[in-house]
Formats: sequence, C-alpha cells, structure tokens
Amino acid sequence: MSGTLFYLVGASGSGKDSLLTGCRAGLLPQHRCCVAHRYITRAPGIGGENHIHLTEAEFAQRSQLDMFAMQWDSHSYRYAIGSEVNSWLDQGVNVIVNGSREYLPQALTLYDELVPILVDVNSELLRDRLVQRGRETPEEIERRLARHAQLVQTMPSHSFRVDNSGPLEDGVAALLDIVISQGWQPAV
Repeated sequence: MSGTLFYLVGASGSGKDSLLTGCRAGLLPQHRCCVAHRYITRAPGIGGENHIHLTEAEFAQRSQLDMFAMQWDSHSYRYAIGSEVNSWLDQGVNVIVNGSREYLPQALTLYDELVPILVDVNSELLRDRLVQRGRETPEEIERRLARHAQLVQTMPSHSFRVDNSGPLEDGVAALLDIVISQGWQPAV
C-alpha cells in the first residue's frame, strides 16, 4: 500500500511554485495526496517558494541525523526533502515534491513508485519571465535556457509533461489530472 511520489522538475521561471500552490488549493482528502515542503538554507521570502528555512548549521545537523529523504546543493543553497515523506508514502499517501533535475537519477533509484513530471514552458516565454525577474545576467539566462532544453531531451521515457505556457489554471489542472490519475488509490 505504498503511495506514489510525484517528482516535479523544470527550469527556474517555469512556474513550479505557482503550480504547487494551485495543487495545494485543489487537492481534496479523497485524493490522498499532499505537497511536501522543501527545507532550504535560503532565507524566507527569497524566491517565492513556500519552504522551511534552515541555517547551514541546522541543515548539517538534520543531515547527520538522517532527517532527509533526499538532499542536494544548487546555486549556493542546500535543499532537502524531509524523511517524513517516507512515512507518508508508507501510509499510502501520494506526495508531490519540487525536485532537482540533477538529483532525479538518484531519486529514481530510491523510489520504485516515482513519477517524474516535467514543467515545460515555451523557450521565448521562459526567457521573458527570467528577464522580468531580473536576477540573472543575459548570459546566465541563456545558460538556464540551454540547461532546460537539455533536461527536456533527457527526461525518462515514463515521464509526464505539464505545459505551463498558458494560463496558470490550465497548468494546475494538468498537474492535478496527472496526480489524481497516476497516484496510488486505495481499494474501495
């Protein structure tokens, strides 16, 4: 009776956080699904993600105590998914996580019931979003776009795709459809 782990990946600016916020609002108890918060060494309010902030020392302590199911470093920050997700999965709860594209191969080895989901966006729209955000130089934006194009090409064959180029409601509906249709469901 193990739940399904939905592992969301996509370029910075693709709208993963907005999709997850929409999922939190759209998931009902009968879906037996929740969105896991990430533990990040980035201060609250930076980046828009609803995450749990840890200092470097707190992160290191929790890592040493095996309190993380998954962890990785990216862009000078440390990220983790708490080990509580394993308990949830064991109880038959489906879980959505905001993952790392670099960590995806390792996550696939850890979880038999992992469903990779790529959040994709038209490259010109993605470029516009990154420019409007104003965090990166034009060169950094081009590197992000190139990494996203590579990610699209290297996703596992059993992956799902959510196109988040249109209205946010459409992207949320597509993600909820995947989660509801592909998640473990208890026998009635």
